Amino acid sequence: QVQLVESGGGLVQAGGSLGLSCAASGSIFSINTMGWYRQAPGKQRELVAAISSGGSTNYGDSVKGRFAISRDNAKNTVYLQMNSLKPEDTAVYYCNADVPVRGTNLDYRYWGQGTQVTVSS
Repeated sequence: QVQLVESGGGLVQAGGSLGLSCAASGSIFSINTMGWYRQAPGKQRELVAAISSGGSTNYGDSVKGRFAISRDNAKNTVYLQMNSLKPEDTAVYYCNADVPVRGTNLDYRYWGQGTQVTVSS
């Protein structure tokens, strides 16, 4: 089993910055893609950012140029630096880790418990 523990959420004013981190632990041989999703009340969960084990990144359109994702493979940790925050960034942020399933070419996606980010106007 793999556990993901997020930290760093909170309340910030519009225009401010906030950093999130997510550490994976447990029976981990390797992790492929790690990333962040968010879900606002009444809305579907959406991709915020993702990063491959080699460092390739992908961002949701609404956060491009404002957010930056990074990871430390030695620590099995993914980070999200959020700048120029807007009220519409308010959501619960979930990290994910895609862990290879041994004996297959498939990944299993693990999720963190979520951390609240609130941006006040």
